[in-house]
Amino acid sequence: MTGSLVIAGLGPGDDALVTPEVTAALACATDIVGYIPYVARIPERPGLTLHPSDNRVELDRSRHALEMASAGRDVVVVSSGDPGVFAMASAVFEAVEAGPAEWRSLDIRVLPGITAMLTAAARAGAPLGHDFCAINLSDNLKPWALIEQRLRLAVQADFAMAFYNPRSKSRPEGFVRTLEVLKEACADNRPVIFARNVSRADEQISVVPLQDTHADMADMRTMVIVGSSQTRIIETGTAPIVYTPRSAS
Repeated sequence: MTGSLVIAGLGPGDDALVTPEVTAALACATDIVGYIPYVARIPERPGLTLHPSDNRVELDRSRHALEMASAGRDVVVVSSGDPGVFAMASAVFEAVEAGPAEWRSLDIRVLPGITAMLTAAARAGAPLGHDFCAINLSDNLKPWALIEQRLRLAVQADFAMAFYNPRSKSRPEGFVRTLEVLKEACADNRPVIFARNVSRADEQISVVPLQDTHADMADMRTMVIVGSSQTRIIETGTAPIVYTPRSAS
């Protein structure tokens, strides 16, 4: 087989945060596959075919990419952020595992990207400076009971927490319940960072005490980071600096 498949992260939005490795892969691609708004970030050029698709067809998208690579195309599957964090890399490998044996002989590479989680943390200071976890709050692929269990265990372990997909239009009640669980389980006023459209022109960053948070502070474009019990705030003349010390007290 002469084709190849690259699974690449486009970063959080700003083109300056796309890695040189990913830029080089995009320049060599014959086909770009991905969710509609991510594919829209790729400039058209001769010899390149764009294959945008809807958000809930990850396995179909993966199979299409693998079929084209098997036919000799140089395919790049794009995700926002990092492709291995709640994104397309897992979907592609799930398709490989269930697919024909020849897909296992393909040249498949995963190229990392800068995540919204890390960009939001950098904007705020260093809230992930000690142990932390990332939780996808969408209940499309797992039940709410499992999400709540993981929230409570993360609080018990005193992790800082980064939340992806906090509040969808179709299921806004999930983030309401998330905040209720956190306020009850944490029983303190640790800082919560709401970073919307991080790295984009309309970026908005706010730091809110946990007990003052409410669900409409977030949507699907928002990265939410909840500090641990050790997370601190340094007041400055402009925006506060939020950080978690590297050693636990």
